[in-house]
Parts: sequence; structure tokens; C-alpha cells
Amino acid sequence: MVQLHVKRGEESQFLFCTTTGAALDAIIQQVTDIYNGRLKVDRICSEMEELAQHGVTLPPNMQGLTDEQIEELKLRDEWGEKCIPCGGAEFKKDEIGRRNGHAPNEKMKLVLKKTIEEAKSLISKKQVQANVCLTLDMVTEALDQLRGAVTIVYPMGLPPHDPIRMEFENQEDLSGTQASLQVIAKEEAQLWWAAKELQRGKKLQEYVGRNEKTKIVVKIQKRGQGAPGREPVISPEEQKQMMLHYHRRQEELKKLEEADDDTHLNSDWSDRQALKRQFQGLTNIKWGPR
Repeated sequence: MVQLHVKRGEESQFLFCTTTGAALDAIIQQVTDIYNGRLKVDRICSEMEELAQHGVTLPPNMQGLTDEQIEELKLRDEWGEKCIPCGGAEFKKDEIGRRNGHAPNEKMKLVLKKTIEEAKSLISKKQVQANVCLTLDMVTEALDQLRGAVTIVYPMGLPPHDPIRMEFENQEDLSGTQASLQVIAKEEAQLWWAAKELQRGKKLQEYVGRNEKTKIVVKIQKRGQGAPGREPVISPEEQKQMMLHYHRRQEELKKLEEADDDTHLNSDWSDRQALKRQFQGLTNIKWGPR
């Protein structure tokens, strides 16, 4: 299997396994689905952490308002009254006024937090170091785990305006957010390798040959952004080790210079002619009157 190390810019994302005979259209689509799926899992995990702390989100017309403003405008959170976490709620006010503050109890919080950790580890960038290739099934499994945990804590479901529910139903609205800049549409996705775009309509073997043990680094980006920067000749870790070796060598040379002291050559015991002069009676000769 050919192993593609997928990066976005200089940041490592995941490993993807394929064959040299695979069509690039299919590869680009699968890589893009996995890339966007990982982003979705990260967004849901982030929202679930807030869910565990402060409960479900308020309706859009109530978010950011103070209790006095809500009372003055006679607004009511009907979904908040229906969506009570399993085992009862513990009130913890959301200071930014985005969630209703009716958080799950400690037992249910633990369910959410444990599932978040498991889902994150499944699609983690550390899988690259472990040499584990990521698949769309693994991303789907992570989403199913998160969906199951939310169902356990909120059997009645979440409000239709809650971002977690909208993510699960693929109805999320990311317009105007930082997350929208990270998502890449399938039709706009491009893969680059060795400063060359892997063109749709071709096969991978037209670029990398027929060796199924090939490992390459590809970069994913949106169409129109031009060629991404080349990979550095040495990795940051290798550069760090080289600098460390250079520093150690400099310290060794410095110690050798300090130890290279030849003042002992002026001592009597180091004089090679001392014994000869002694036999000839030429030692302790003083010039001048005694």
C-alpha cells in the first residue's frame, strides 16, 4: 500500500493508505472527507466540553442577554425546560450568556469527558507517529461515539438550534467563523506533491510509479492558492539534534583549550638537559661575586 502523509501547510494531519492504481479523483475525495471529518469531530468535542460545563445553548434571540434583559423582553427558553440532563441538572452560570447553565451532574459529565478523550485519540495527529493510517470509518466511529454519549446524557435530544445537534445532522452554519476557513469543499480540494499538483483524471502511479511501498508527503489546500511551500530538507527535530550536537562539540573544544596548558615546560623536572648538566657540574652556576 502507498502511504500518503497528508499535511495542511507545514502542519501534519494524518496518514492515508491507497494503491498506485487508484484514481486521483477518488483519492482526493476520500482525503478531503477525512480531513473535513476530523475538523467536525474537533468542533463537536469543543462544544461538548461546553455542554458538560454549562448545559444546552440558549435560543439565538436570548444569547448574550442578561437575566434582567430576558425578563424585560419576556423571553422564554422552551427547549431548556424540555432538555433536562439524565440524573438532574446542576446550575453553573455561563458568564458569556450562550448556554442556559443547567449542566449535567458529575456522573454524566464524566461520560461526556471520557467519550471526548476517546474520540480525539481515535483521530489524533499522534496516529502519524504511531504509523496508523486514518480511514473514513474511523472518523465515522468517532462521530458515533460522541453521538451516543450525548444521547445517554440527553435522551430527549438537544434543541434544534444547538450546534452539537446541527453538526450531527450536517446542518451546521460556519459562515463568518474561523472554522469556515479551515473546511475545504470537495470540488475545491487539491493535493500537491513535490511542487506538482496531483491532477484529477489521472492515476497516482503516473506521478509516483508502481512501487506499492512508496511513502510520500502530500499537501491539501483549496484551489487557487498556488503551490504550497516545499518540505524542508531536514525536519525541525533533526535540526534540533544537529544544533544540540554542535553545542556539545563547542563545549568539548572549549574544555580542551582550557586543558592545553604548557607552563609546566618551564619546570626543572621537565628539562631534558638537567641530568647532563648535573654530571658536568654545570648546575647552580651563578655569575658574579660570592
